Amino acid sequence: MMRVYRWLLPHPLLTLILAVVWTLLQNEVSSGMVVFGIILGVIIPLMTSIWWPDTPQGFRLGKMISYSFVVIWDILVANVQVAWIVLTVPNAKLKPAWIVVPLELRQPEAITVLAGTITLTPGTVSADLSNEGHSLLVHVLHTSDADAVREDIKTRYERRLLEIFS
Repeated sequence: MMRVYRWLLPHPLLTLILAVVWTLLQNEVSSGMVVFGIILGVIIPLMTSIWWPDTPQGFRLGKMISYSFVVIWDILVANVQVAWIVLTVPNAKLKPAWIVVPLELRQPEAITVLAGTITLTPGTVSADLSNEGHSLLVHVLHTSDADAVREDIKTRYERRLLEIFS
């Protein structure tokens, strides 16, 4: 029975989320839209399951929740900082930088979360991952100290992700 269940619903939580989101995106809740949401919630994970890696081992949900609050706060603060830079720093005085961040993270999921976090934070973009996955190339809109930015990424984000994915 469990094999049939996993074959039909390879990612049950994703199925539920897709069905709920589809239903909420409609202007009105109807039984037809709920059924169609469930159908989408079953079909999409089935069609994409071959590309899904195994579940990460040792994932700590509680620490991920606190990490999410840190990231949300940083996004809010960075929005204000970028707005200030755009309004007060002339283009000729901008100091953009390319920064290589060496990684201690080795799990692809953790590296993806780090790269996404950096890109979500205004003023920074994850541009490339080394072939071996040991360093991340980051573009910063304006900085006078690239080393401080690198250390901030490592201590504020990577250290927490090491705890989450250990």
